[in-house]
Amino acid sequence: MKPERILKDSMRLAVKNILKPIIVDRKILDKIEYVCKCGSNRAGARLLLSCLLAKIDNPKFNILKPYTEIGDKDSFSGRTYDEQYITHFINEYGLPCNSTTAFLTPALRNRDQALNKKIDMVGRPREVYIYTIDVLDAVQRNVVNSEDVLIEVIRQLIIFKNEKGDRMKKLLESLGRSKGSLPLSSEAIITLIGQHLASKNSSRLPVLIVAAAYQSASLKLGKIPLPLNSHNAADLQTKSIGDVEICFTGRKNIVTTYEMKMKEVTNDDVDAALSKIIRVKPRIHNYIFITTEKIDRKVVEYANSFYEKTGGTEIAILDCIGFLRHFLHLFNEVRMDFLNRYQELVLKESDSAVSQPLKEAFLAMRQVSESDE
Repeated sequence: MKPERILKDSMRLAVKNILKPIIVDRKILDKIEYVCKCGSNRAGARLLLSCLLAKIDNPKFNILKPYTEIGDKDSFSGRTYDEQYITHFINEYGLPCNSTTAFLTPALRNRDQALNKKIDMVGRPREVYIYTIDVLDAVQRNVVNSEDVLIEVIRQLIIFKNEKGDRMKKLLESLGRSKGSLPLSSEAIITLIGQHLASKNSSRLPVLIVAAAYQSASLKLGKIPLPLNSHNAADLQTKSIGDVEICFTGRKNIVTTYEMKMKEVTNDDVDAALSKIIRVKPRIHNYIFITTEKIDRKVVEYANSFYEKTGGTEIAILDCIGFLRHFLHLFNEVRMDFLNRYQELVLKESDSAVSQPLKEAFLAMRQVSESDE
């Protein structure tokens, strides 16, 4: 049976048995559920899918050897199964997994030995990797059937997806009910965004703040942001020069680019920006760093010194909240449009860029801000 048919049949059986677990062994079932519902680390779920599919496709494979570098007759390329079959499968059914292969995560790449719990896995929580290996080991020892485990993994992913959807729906409904007649003030929006920025794993948010600002004021500015690249895409791969790139409406030439830093901007950062500025033709007008940390005046002076050397490109360093405050007061009439666009961008991001808890936190924070209390 072809891998595509295996996945399709497994999905059908998972949906059919959605109310009843496939796996009887409670310990194994609990470990599968933990891995599939761990919101902070989705690599384990995708690893299970690819290895289980390979084992079903060829029962001679050792499910604990998903690396051809091992060199044994029973080893296989888990990454090949992951990229050729699992990517399309999770996208087709909208399953809550990482958008890229599990075999490129730090814990799983560049391995040349069988998976076991003694391996130092880089990543947290460690239980994700321990439980994943436990499940794979149980399959290899014939304690559980690989077909049943695959169905159960898909079943748990469907349940997790539905649970997330239900929570988001309730939060959005509550948000709609809590809106008062008076729109939030600019300062209230700044406080709300500041609270969101202070949350864990918020490195993608400054990108969305700047993009939402330009989207909401594009008619007044005559400028629009280009579509955002993936949060983990390298500049060389995308041929971009920054995290947010701005051009005049109806034109393609970039006039302003923003680079986000969740740390202090240094002279080395300025030098790296300069190397990109020099190669861009026609010349960009502004290269702006947005940082969530304090700004060193000496670095600002260093950045300012390149205006004439670049033929008229200004390199600036701005505080993230300071940028937002100036924008919202300058374009006060579009402040709610900004907030709605920011929310839209946050919710559209993949969970690997903006986690589900971070999305839910924003909706809950906004509900409190807009309550009639």
